[in-house]
Amino acid sequence: MSIPDSVAENELLQQVACGNEQAFRQLFMHYHQWLISHIVRLTGSMGQAEEVVQDVFLKLWLNREVLVGIQRFKPYLFVLSRNHAVNVLKKTIKERLRRQQWEQAHELYPLNNEEEPTYGWYTLLDEAIDQLPDQQRKVYLLSRYEQLTYNEISGQMKISRETVKKYIQLAIASITSYIKKKIAALKFLLFFCFF
Repeated sequence: MSIPDSVAENELLQQVACGNEQAFRQLFMHYHQWLISHIVRLTGSMGQAEEVVQDVFLKLWLNREVLVGIQRFKPYLFVLSRNHAVNVLKKTIKERLRRQQWEQAHELYPLNNEEEPTYGWYTLLDEAIDQLPDQQRKVYLLSRYEQLTYNEISGQMKISRETVKKYIQLAIASITSYIKKKIAALKFLLFFCFF
């Protein structure tokens, strides 16, 4: 699907700004593959690139009124997608660092020693996952263990992509809270055992 010149593209942007879904679909179809190839070079992940592109187009649709004032859409789209991809990568790096710091901090109090095997790390994580509501648990497991993308989970479970995203956020918060409480209780017990 091609957009022949800048006049046609400006007209298309005007239509999108007015809420024309067909015009938006045409814009999406025209730029989708180009944007995917651009973002995959930044992220190194096709799944992450697809999520970034969908987020960018969702943002475009939700803020479509600003499209009226854009003279050069392709550079605008390029910058918008690059910035979003960088933010996603920063968030991913922060999450990895937090996880590594947490693991390093808790090596001082190993949970998987010979004397107390029931407090092993994986056991604790399994307990935390088991206490999640059914839908959250299923979404979390599909994401983390099956390595499915938000879109694949959405299709498989017949729920929206935003619901998948929210369930994962809630699951991570719940798991983190559960583990922190268990470790705090364990530290409390260890403190009184040695004093």
